[in-house]
Amino acid sequence: MADLKAMFEKAVAESKQLPEKPDNMTLLKIYALYKQATAGDVEGKRPGFTDMVGRAKFDAWAELKGKAGPAAMQEYVDLIESLK
Repeated sequence: MADLKAMFEKAVAESKQLPEKPDNMTLLKIYALYKQATAGDVEGKRPGFTDMVGRAKFDAWAELKGKAGPAAMQEYVDLIESLK
C-alpha cells in the first residue's frame, strides 16, 4: 500500500507536467479518480444546471461511487502513465 501511495503521489505531480493538455473527458476522469482515491464517494447535492463545470465534475466522480481508494489510485496512476 505504501508503494501504491508513493506511485499515486508521483503520478499527481506528473499530471501537472504532461506533454500536452488532455481532452475534457480525460480531465474529468483524472479529477474523478483523484477525488475517489483521496476523499472516497461523492457527497452533497449535485450542482444546478447553471454550474455546468461543477455538475460535470460531480457526475464524473459519482460514476465511481463504491470504488475502493486503492483501486482508484491504481487507475489514476495507469491513466497518467498512458498520457505521458
